[in-house]
Amino acid sequence: MDIKNTQEHFGIVAIGFHWIMALLLIGMVSVGLYMTSLPNSLLKLKLYGWHKEFGFLVLMLVMLRIIWRLKNILPSYGQLSTFEYYASQIVHWLFYGFMFALPITGWIMTSAAGFPVSFFGLFIIPTVVPANNNTMELFASIHKWLAYGLIATFSLHVLAALKHHFIDKDDILKRMLK
Repeated sequence: MDIKNTQEHFGIVAIGFHWIMALLLIGMVSVGLYMTSLPNSLLKLKLYGWHKEFGFLVLMLVMLRIIWRLKNILPSYGQLSTFEYYASQIVHWLFYGFMFALPITGWIMTSAAGFPVSFFGLFIIPTVVPANNNTMELFASIHKWLAYGLIATFSLHVLAALKHHFIDKDDILKRMLK
């Protein structure tokens, strides 16, 4: 397998970014939905801490992923219709927007709540805004709705991949598996 993308397939780095980010985002959304439903407890505090730490990891990885994508060719879109081509472009750039905006809004929300964030015990992330309850509530709402948008986009992405594999019987999904 090639490190870089070719006209036929994604390279191992792009595939690695795809699946690592997919697992991280599924985990982040799952933990986010679960932890917000918990009563105040030590478990809830631990989950919030891990959610924030992994959120910063997502932010770092998405920056690397965007750089990698911009510096590599994309495999051919094959026989996609014009609609499918533009829909795929919109969905992929929405993903990048969500992967960037969710950690940023989480960072602002946490800063506005007056809480420090450790990056896996290695260092403390600086705050970006002063503590302010109104700002915290605003960005908590934005963060929540962005997460719902990510879930909707993810669902559309998975359904499209399955449609290509089982109905169209093309190689769109296989390019991200090999």
